[in-house]
Amino acid sequence: MATRPFPDEMNVAAALVPGLPGSRGPGAARVVGQRQAAQGMARQRLVVLLLLFLAVPIVLGLRLIDLAVLEAQPATGRSIASAAPPRADIVDRNGVELARTFEAYAISVEPRKLASDPRILAQKIAGILTDKTEAEVYDELTHKGAFRYVARRVLPSEAKRINDLGEPAIYLRREAERLYPNFNLASHAIGYASDAGKGAVGMEKAFDEQLSAAATRGQPLEMAIDVRVQQALEHELRKLYMEQSAQGAVGIVMDVDTGEVVAMTSLPDFNPNAPGQSGDDGRYNKATFAGYELGSTFKALTIASGLDAGTITHMQKQYDASAPIYMGGFRIRDDHAKNRWLTVPEIFIHSSNIGTARIAVEAGKERQQAMLEKLGFLKPVEIELPERARPQYPSKARWGELSTMTISYGHGITVTPMHLASAYSTIVNGGVYHAPTLLKRQPGEKLKSRRVFKESTSEQMRQLLRLTVTNGTGRKANAPGYRVGGKTGTAEKIADGRYVHGANVSTFAAAFPMDAPRYVVIAMIDDPRGSKESFGFRTAGMVVAPSISRLVQRIGPILGVKPDPTRDLDTASLLPAAPDAPKE
Repeated sequence: MATRPFPDEMNVAAALVPGLPGSRGPGAARVVGQRQAAQGMARQRLVVLLLLFLAVPIVLGLRLIDLAVLEAQPATGRSIASAAPPRADIVDRNGVELARTFEAYAISVEPRKLASDPRILAQKIAGILTDKTEAEVYDELTHKGAFRYVARRVLPSEAKRINDLGEPAIYLRREAERLYPNFNLASHAIGYASDAGKGAVGMEKAFDEQLSAAATRGQPLEMAIDVRVQQALEHELRKLYMEQSAQGAVGIVMDVDTGEVVAMTSLPDFNPNAPGQSGDDGRYNKATFAGYELGSTFKALTIASGLDAGTITHMQKQYDASAPIYMGGFRIRDDHAKNRWLTVPEIFIHSSNIGTARIAVEAGKERQQAMLEKLGFLKPVEIELPERARPQYPSKARWGELSTMTISYGHGITVTPMHLASAYSTIVNGGVYHAPTLLKRQPGEKLKSRRVFKESTSEQMRQLLRLTVTNGTGRKANAPGYRVGGKTGTAEKIADGRYVHGANVSTFAAAFPMDAPRYVVIAMIDDPRGSKESFGFRTAGMVVAPSISRLVQRIGPILGVKPDPTRDLDTASLLPAAPDAPKE
């Protein structure tokens, strides 16, 4: 059987289209026409769809160029400062945000091209930007310059409302802005970043590279600060600062076993969201960058040194405090002299300069210098902040017997309150110095530590510190159930290298609970003026001690220290005979 050949296209067309050889009639011709039209339409749609697919990446690319280049330039062609780069968040020890970066807007204007009435426009913009007055906005809108910022750090919702005003000379630009949600809280510890996105002071500056590096910016910087403790410290200290009409104040709460600074404040302070609105004094961190003679709080260090050296053989050893000491034209006296020989506990609770000076001379200047060096008192405090003052003290050549005496009770040497906090942590924690830190310690982290005092010395000092609060100048610092121990210190203020008559620095150095110390609390008032609450007194025992009591009762539960009125240190053996009522 012969195979029938497959018809070619002409034969098929002839079978369907009329007039062609082999055509089968007019109906077939209409079908062929419709098919060709449909194929043509499909080809057109396919071409359009392909063009759309090709156009999408082109449009996206043009938009990216627009965002990266065109929007970075004002219409005048003058360069606007580039947006601050992203930075890692800063959080407290519990993850509470202390600093973060968010997207905001900058509102700028070209005054010469303004189309609206500037007075009306200023009124509308001021109604949207609550932190700007109508006069401030008007000044920018009518400025003689070609380009001005009306506002920065504007929220997206506010920026949209300003954009909707329709003024062509007003421009909006996205910026990465640094926000400090707690305003002034812990401002000196956190610091702030500049408009260019660089850390300017505080931890923002100390860890600028880590906060801004692409590899680490996704990981928040964990500080040792606890915002709950910080709030309590600032509240109590600010209240005291204002009551006393003081020139400044410092507060520190430190973990004695790790050196972690759980809270730190310096008053006056500043708002890191607008640091330029504060004066220089507000931005000055007195906790680590100001040196003070901290007075009788040093007596704890002197007695600890004597115990460690073995020159204080027992607590009932007596020293002659029956008369002032005269040396080189100077007189060392007691403010409330007992005019008799005093035991070591009596010297401490009565805050005897004479007795303390004799203890220091007996131990020797070499031991005094070695102790201060181990405590870090002869160099800037070991902490992450860049703002650190160098202590002032006599040169080794001039560090004679008189200097040894005066330094023993906190005169003739200036250190920062942070130095004092780390020293008291060392005294009560068993005698081991831990470098203070504003970073949260991680589990198993190796501490930068060194032994300064024997453990037995620390035990005896805890008894003396507790005795000062129960029987001495620190009575008003007592907090029921918390076994507070501490030492008062009142010294004349130094300004321009001279003592200022009538101006004091009143300090209280405390720790709790003294049977198992967990935290040290330092509070210092710069030049208190006396108040109704302190009955006009300006000494640490009357001014600062009551605030310590209130603060410990507030932060104790937060820090996991429960009050227990059934527990205390045995201090009865220190004072076999009831002493006279001490006065500071």
